[in-house]
Amino acid sequence: MEHAIYEVDGEEHQLFCQNLSLFAKLFLDNKSVFFDVASFNFYLLVHNVPTEPRVKPRPQIIGFFSKEKMSWDNNNLACILVFPPWQRKGLGKILMGISYELSKLEGCIGGPEKPLSELGRIGYLKFWQARVASAILDLKNKTTLSVEEIADACWMLPEDVITTLKEMDVLGTKKKMNDGSVVLNKARVREWLAESKVDLTAPVDEDGFVEDYLVDDDK
Repeated sequence: MEHAIYEVDGEEHQLFCQNLSLFAKLFLDNKSVFFDVASFNFYLLVHNVPTEPRVKPRPQIIGFFSKEKMSWDNNNLACILVFPPWQRKGLGKILMGISYELSKLEGCIGGPEKPLSELGRIGYLKFWQARVASAILDLKNKTTLSVEEIADACWMLPEDVITTLKEMDVLGTKKKMNDGSVVLNKARVREWLAESKVDLTAPVDEDGFVEDYLVDDDK
């Protein structure tokens, strides 16, 4: 297993999470929470560095995101960072994918804390576009869809779906039906997909989550 995700409770491991947040502040201009970490969980992206044959790989933290334990705004991600040596390798979408899988497990549609930084917005738009395009094309028998239907299929907030559809420019000439559904040009979605060369492969395998995913420190 090349990559793995570990959950760390900010209340139980305050010093570690404070140090992690301070480290992130070196690279994120809008990073503000670095002391009061008790109300957050931290999800570490760990790369299992191969060493020698038949030797257990050496785990290395290469990125993380934080998430409020209780968010009244349904935020599924507060801060995200892939460490500089590991950037531009598509690892950010793994962290974003994990945050949405957690929302699905919790049965709560959510999205990242806003406002997003400029780089954050660019990264999320790419992630959302692939997610929305995949959901639309999977609904083969429907020519009109409501924003809520797409949001439910993607576990995304309706406002994020609207932002994504506008950015993709795939809405029909008549943008809304009387019932509030939006008219989507699926041919335009396929054209957009061919032009943008976006990979629709899900970045996270939902079957990779197990009920008892926390590591017992005593073992």
